[in-house]
Amino acid sequence: MPTTREDLPKANRGPSAGPANREALIAAARHVFAEHGLSAPLSAVARRAGVGQGSLYRHFPDRVSLALAVFDENIADLDSLVSDPDGSVVDLFDRIADQAMASTALIDLITSQRHDDRAVGLGRRLENIIDTVLERDQKRDRIARTVVSADILLSISMLAFLLARTDADQQPGVAARARAIFRAAFRPAG
Repeated sequence: MPTTREDLPKANRGPSAGPANREALIAAARHVFAEHGLSAPLSAVARRAGVGQGSLYRHFPDRVSLALAVFDENIADLDSLVSDPDGSVVDLFDRIADQAMASTALIDLITSQRHDDRAVGLGRRLENIIDTVLERDQKRDRIARTVVSADILLSISMLAFLLARTDADQQPGVAARARAIFRAAFRPAG
């Protein structure tokens, strides 16, 4: 017999709880993926969100759908550089480095699920952002004309890989060195 409020079963609020549960799951997944990577148990996400696993799977039938919902926000942040006339490839690299220090799971998703159409779509969105910002930078002579989008994506992937294997207190220094290397390597000649 329950003796405290915490011991009582949660009241089922029905369909009206759906949107709030979805948002709680996305927020929880962002934290869990940042702490434990993309392969973290989904039960940990449900527990952190304060919902049952059934609710998690109603909203997100698999790990990839949950990860895509989480990282859609990251891509939207990067996409804002496209509409910013002063947004540069260096700004893009800096933002991705900041995102990677928070969680390398986005890059993990794009690379580990490269045959899943949903992850491919996310990767294409990132590539389109890179293409647009790169073309603008090259027209303004802010980046070498020999640089192609694949070079930038490779640099981003290498940074994410390295940050995933670096202690949190060392990550800012590693990211700063990577930014310096990136700027020097892609700078226009002259």
